[in-house]
Amino acid sequence: MAYGLSVFMLLIFSQGWIMPIFGATFDAAASGIVRNAYLPAYAAAILLMAMNLGEVVKGTLRQPFLVLIMMVVAASMLWSLAPDATLRRMIALYATTLGGIVIAARYRWATLAEIIGASFLILAVVSFLLAVGVPSIGKMQTLFPGAWRGVWVEKNGLGGMMAMGFGVCAAAGLLNPRRSWLWYGAAILTLFLVIMSTSKTSLVSLVLGAGGLAFIWIVRRGAASAVAATWAAVVGALLFAAFLVVASDVFLGLLGKDATLTGRTKIWAAVWRQIEERPWTGYGYSAVWDDKSGWGPLSWITKEAGFKASHAHNAWLEQWLGMGYAGLIAWGLFYLQTMGAAIVSVFREKGAYLALPFLIIYSLTTLTESFAVSYNDMRWMIFVALAVKLALPDRDQE
Repeated sequence: MAYGLSVFMLLIFSQGWIMPIFGATFDAAASGIVRNAYLPAYAAAILLMAMNLGEVVKGTLRQPFLVLIMMVVAASMLWSLAPDATLRRMIALYATTLGGIVIAARYRWATLAEIIGASFLILAVVSFLLAVGVPSIGKMQTLFPGAWRGVWVEKNGLGGMMAMGFGVCAAAGLLNPRRSWLWYGAAILTLFLVIMSTSKTSLVSLVLGAGGLAFIWIVRRGAASAVAATWAAVVGALLFAAFLVVASDVFLGLLGKDATLTGRTKIWAAVWRQIEERPWTGYGYSAVWDDKSGWGPLSWITKEAGFKASHAHNAWLEQWLGMGYAGLIAWGLFYLQTMGAAIVSVFREKGAYLALPFLIIYSLTTLTESFAVSYNDMRWMIFVALAVKLALPDRDQE
């Protein structure tokens, strides 16, 4: 039952059920029906917490920066543009975060990998069947016609999720050798879906995640290979960063992007100007993007960017915009603690096979998307689960 509830939570928070049921033009953010559909996932998180309360408390206490983020979110109601919206979304965020904590506290690394992998496998299979059997739903029709989108609204949604799924499924195979045939097959399916989505950015993310898996495998071969792999990874990262700085236009051309990153730089500039107005407090957690007053920060961002955005398209700017310096610092400390623990785990435990590749892809996508500290989001739930699990390894649970 606990296994099923865990997979159920992940699938609900994946939001992969919204588009096939309601259509690509449905406004999920404004629908009470969709909001109520998350309630069973919240109930599942509470039930799982009750089944393993001691470990949940222990895992939470080992993540003080995560607790700090939740406190800042709550405090932001005091200065929020829309306190009712902040309160409602705070509850959703708490439930999503709790979902990540409870699965990390309950399961060992090998089982956790299979639970997350099962969710990605189900999403991959359904996306494949929709694209092949019901192309009017599973493929894009107007923009990028023919590109696969699966159960998401557009192709980058499928590509991004399946890039993460590749690393998770491959890690599940490495951590569960008896069922490796299943998980390696799932990884191949996710790779195929990334290719069919035609999302070059997602393909690059997948390759980097695969590189993370290879790095861990080499490090765990012995001391000499660990030193060589570490130096190679550091040099490779520096060379890649230098390439981005010196020849960014070439890199963007390879990805099929323009210099504005499909309008993202315009959003960033507009968001930055609004942050400068209230850098210390921000405008309240998740309170900006639904503002209909006509004179709030969203109106100015829309005017400067030239179109209406639904988020900041950068996780770091999003925290600063909503929760000021306190939210930005809390998120930064939580992120650095998690990444530091993941790097250390490479040299200590096999759970790094699950944690590091996912966190590499997650880190890249935080630069162009805003799903850090996000409510009703599978990716945030997984990030929290990995962060807590890194602080509560198998030996401590035993």
